[in-house]
Amino acid sequence: MSAIDVAIENVWKEYRLSVRRSGGTFWALRNVTLDVPRGSSVGVIGRNGAGKSTLLKLLAGITAPTRGRIVIDGRVAALIEVGSGFHPELTGRENVFLSGAILGMRRREIAAKLERIVEFAGVPHFIDTPVKWYSSGMYVRLGFSIAAHMEPDILLVDEVLAVGDAEFQVKCLQRIQELKDLGTTNLFISHDLTAIERLCDSAVLLESGSIAAAGSPGDVVASYHRRLTVAGPASGEAVDSIKTGVALTNLTLRDPTRPGSVSFMTGTPLEISLRYAASRALSNVEFELRYYSADGKTRLAAPRTGEKRETLELRPPGGVVQFTCDALPLKPGAYYVGAIVRDLTTSKILSWWDGETRLYVEAGPATDGVFYIPHEWRHVHADETESVASRVDS
Repeated sequence: MSAIDVAIENVWKEYRLSVRRSGGTFWALRNVTLDVPRGSSVGVIGRNGAGKSTLLKLLAGITAPTRGRIVIDGRVAALIEVGSGFHPELTGRENVFLSGAILGMRRREIAAKLERIVEFAGVPHFIDTPVKWYSSGMYVRLGFSIAAHMEPDILLVDEVLAVGDAEFQVKCLQRIQELKDLGTTNLFISHDLTAIERLCDSAVLLESGSIAAAGSPGDVVASYHRRLTVAGPASGEAVDSIKTGVALTNLTLRDPTRPGSVSFMTGTPLEISLRYAASRALSNVEFELRYYSADGKTRLAAPRTGEKRETLELRPPGGVVQFTCDALPLKPGAYYVGAIVRDLTTSKILSWWDGETRLYVEAGPATDGVFYIPHEWRHVHADETESVASRVDS
């Protein structure tokens, strides 16, 4: 039986809505019980206000539970709020030593890791500048770097990673993966469903302060999506999978050349699998992927299974539709991927995937354009019959 690093037992957390005694109260957490085995990674997902950040603040010791108890075995590093623990008048270097000491590091240990911390954060030219002049991105990069290089037994990470740019987000995810490989226990809060599935061994879904689902990341993500679809897609058209007969249950990304990677690369293959459940037979339908820009609003591309007038026949209990891109054309950055199932007879949407899936793209072949285009070229001299040719696709 695995040792337990974090034991949460029947935890409740109550907050008062007003400083006055007559003010009302609400329960941010309700009867939460969760064991986190040593060396495992647990993802925590849910809507805003579900209690995710409250849970991490309890684990970090920032506040105490109203009822129940929390038992933690090991040194904890928490990245919960941007720049938490930083003194604005001190320089970045001074704050590294201050924050490191707060996290339990000895001065000699901090000094030995200082260069790595600064380099990872990308602030070598500003390390002796007071952090009050730092941007929010610089704050979060330095804060995460300190916590991640502490090499803690237990790492708590909140959604603050979203503040950094795409390149730094990839570095953070890769660092979390490295710490996991080293045996660090992780609790990871994120709206990034791709990261939850790739980095976590298990996941929990919080809803109104209670655990609504727990289990494998794929199953919990599917449960979260089912709850989100109650409101229907952005167009306002309600989607009821019981009435339509089909429901998208997951969207997963994979680079077949780097199966365990948390990011993808310009010019390399990308496989996207759409898993669906069907409650009855359906005909004349198509699946459509939707690639969005970093703001989640601009639709960049929408490949469809029905582009050549092909139609799909679905039957219970469901299946998987896989889209394959031989060479990803997107430049480095962060993107969103969504999907829909459409009835081609009526043009109505039968099911949708909400677009919480993020696609992180690293630099591959250099391109000065908006997209990278895989290509071949050939050179033939006018007075020669032989030619020189090359294929460029990765």
